[in-house]
Amino acid sequence: MTIQEFDINTSDVYPLTDSRQVLAPTRNGSAEPVFFAIQGEHHDGHQFIPELYAKNVRRFVVETAALTPELRHELAQMPDAHIWEVGSSLKTLQELAARHRSQFDIPVVGITGSNGKTIVKEWLAQVLTPDFLIQKSPKSYNSQLGVPLSVWPLNEEHTLGIFEAGISKPDEMQALQAIIQPTIGIFTNLGSAHDEGFRSHKQKVAEKLRLFRKAGTLIYRKSYAAIDEEIHLLLKAVNPTIRLIGWSTDPTAGMPVLFTNQTNGTQINLQWEGNDCTVWVPFSDPASLENATHVLLTSLVLGTTSPAVLQERFARLRPVSMRLELKEGIHRNLLIDDTYNNDLAGLSIALNFLNQQDVAREKVLVLSDLLETGMKPDELYPAIARMLEEKDVSQLVGVGPELNRYQAVFTIPARFYSTTAELLHSGYLNNVTDSVILVKGARRFSFETVVNRCVQKSHRTVLEINLDALTHNLNFYRSKVGPKTKIMVMVKAFAYGSGSAEVASLLQFHRVDYLAVAYADEGVALRQNGIKLPIMVMNPAPQSFRQLIDYQLEPEIYSFGILDEWMRFLQTEPDQNANSEAVISRPPIHIKLDTGMRRLGFLPDEMGRLGELLTSNPNLRVATVFSHLAGSDEAEHTPFSQEQHRQFVEGAAQLEEALGYRPLRHLLNSAGIVRLPEYKLDMVRLGIGLYGVEVSRLEPQQVQAVGTLKTVISQIKALKSGETVGYSRRGVLDHDARIATLAIGYADGYDRRLGNGVGRVWVNGVVCPTVGSICMDMTMIDITNAQAEEGDEVILFGQPITLTDLADRIGTIPYEILTGVSERVKRVFYHE
Repeated sequence: MTIQEFDINTSDVYPLTDSRQVLAPTRNGSAEPVFFAIQGEHHDGHQFIPELYAKNVRRFVVETAALTPELRHELAQMPDAHIWEVGSSLKTLQELAARHRSQFDIPVVGITGSNGKTIVKEWLAQVLTPDFLIQKSPKSYNSQLGVPLSVWPLNEEHTLGIFEAGISKPDEMQALQAIIQPTIGIFTNLGSAHDEGFRSHKQKVAEKLRLFRKAGTLIYRKSYAAIDEEIHLLLKAVNPTIRLIGWSTDPTAGMPVLFTNQTNGTQINLQWEGNDCTVWVPFSDPASLENATHVLLTSLVLGTTSPAVLQERFARLRPVSMRLELKEGIHRNLLIDDTYNNDLAGLSIALNFLNQQDVAREKVLVLSDLLETGMKPDELYPAIARMLEEKDVSQLVGVGPELNRYQAVFTIPARFYSTTAELLHSGYLNNVTDSVILVKGARRFSFETVVNRCVQKSHRTVLEINLDALTHNLNFYRSKVGPKTKIMVMVKAFAYGSGSAEVASLLQFHRVDYLAVAYADEGVALRQNGIKLPIMVMNPAPQSFRQLIDYQLEPEIYSFGILDEWMRFLQTEPDQNANSEAVISRPPIHIKLDTGMRRLGFLPDEMGRLGELLTSNPNLRVATVFSHLAGSDEAEHTPFSQEQHRQFVEGAAQLEEALGYRPLRHLLNSAGIVRLPEYKLDMVRLGIGLYGVEVSRLEPQQVQAVGTLKTVISQIKALKSGETVGYSRRGVLDHDARIATLAIGYADGYDRRLGNGVGRVWVNGVVCPTVGSICMDMTMIDITNAQAEEGDEVILFGQPITLTDLADRIGTIPYEILTGVSERVKRVFYHE
């Protein structure tokens, strides 16, 4: 069925593109979800249609190419489902969103550029909210999928739209322009992001300018010559009446804008329609001043208020954090900090993130009144109540007069407070234990005070884990092996130092097939944190066998000795639950073959005896057979890897013949997935690659850094040439220097070998060397060439100080650096 045949009123339905996402409330309480099954690079939405049907979703858009006979048969078993067959579900979603946008004759701001899109959007919303009812992109929803999802909630109550658009290759902006249809455009700047998708910067600018081919006004910085040139060559040719507002700090290059440094900020001055316009902003860095200028000019174009009122609003601007941060809380709680804003779409995203976390814990939501949603309160709060019930939120803590007024609509356990101060004074938060707490509130409620009350205090050294980068890396390796090859992910050693439970929760959400840990107690901890995925234990010990059964952990069997111990245990230790209704089954086993690593595993000449033992014990079910490549990270060892593959395939075939069935076979590790993808077999094992290190070094640009180790400057001293720094006076200064002491040492995992100038850290855009020996809890660095003050942030690894570079400097491997970060260092997990 084609798009023209759709009998859909976009105001009566709302789009759903991920079976795991919460069903967002809409202004129309009777609106129904429509699932758009998208066949993407890493996931195929069609396989989740039965799951959604079971959740009472009845409308589906499916792609002709994905309709296998098996899927058509499944769909035939859904008699009351409404199914539309299209060429592309994504294109259909975009066309419907464009149709929906066309219903509204309101000003719409469209923002594109390499950097600053999200900040400009959020600052615009802050400045203009008193004058408009705004629908804007949630977070950084600016992609081919994110834009239609952002625009769809537009309704007749809204008086302004603000949407950002990002592209990564040619021919993408045309669809986004049709959806956003901006009347006012902002081109923030041009950087190197997504350069690989375009032949040149000129082509990238031209593609981005397509967003404005029907806009009435375009605001941009004229001193970006590449942008200015293409605007006059291309955009003016297709949109000759567009009003161009090109500003510059060079008075000869465009509309003059003057930045004047002042105490704790900067004054921005420009002429607007013959009048002087001046605002003060609490920033002095160039990027923030550029973003603020775009916001100021857009506000003036919209002509909403007086310069005096604008000054008051700009003075309240603050840095934008669009991150959802997962932190360790007091009383054994986990804390999700999302205190920046609380628009409806942002609440939906935050609840999805909450739902990914430890399913065994209570889920507590601390929520303020929702402001400027475009819905009447008597529609909004019942819809939110249904959302919280659907997402199994255990308890609501509501703050604000509107939530108090509508508390009767909430069916889950709830407490209500008029103000944030009242909540804090009540002491209730001190009684919440063993829970995941989502703190979500509008800025005016100052919910950062709630976070400060609930977060676990620790010293200021943190390891930040970028969950988006983890997801990116997972999808990169998935793309290397294809959708038919399963993935086992290594989460041993505290997930390579990153945090086992949190990483495992993300992997479970993204439906990996297996997890692997080194020891049983690591697997037990994962089970206790709500992880239900199959888990292989690589080093099972006889004393842990009872745990393997109780927690359904699957042992690696690598020798006749451990196989004999396991069989004797099963014979002499019957299930403790054997007489109960809930019988715990014996977990399957994983057979490891030694094909050349010479570490653990059965040798090729042991296959016959192993097959006989396994077949004589039919209670033993073999889940997988695997081996480990010894040199997959280096090309010189490829012939040896090829021989290992040959031996492994032969050995696995022998076992398959003896067993009478084929267990899953896996051979490749992270390096092997990249260097030898033809050996992917049934499953691969993803380890260090997930955490941002491409050890084969063939495609290092394809993975993203996951962990960033940060600390702060505790003290700064001005020292003279010839003075010494640190133990044994090893740091001898050969120049007058400013020496900063950092709050990190080797007890935190910053290796002692990085002392005496070997290590490099990042301080406010400058690389600074270490000085003297690394101490247990402190490190000294030379900040002579950096602008820095006490309390400033310092990056020890993470962009631009890579793990690989750090490891090379001390003659080790990235694994050691990453796993060496002490557990006393607080982990902060975040999702953009």
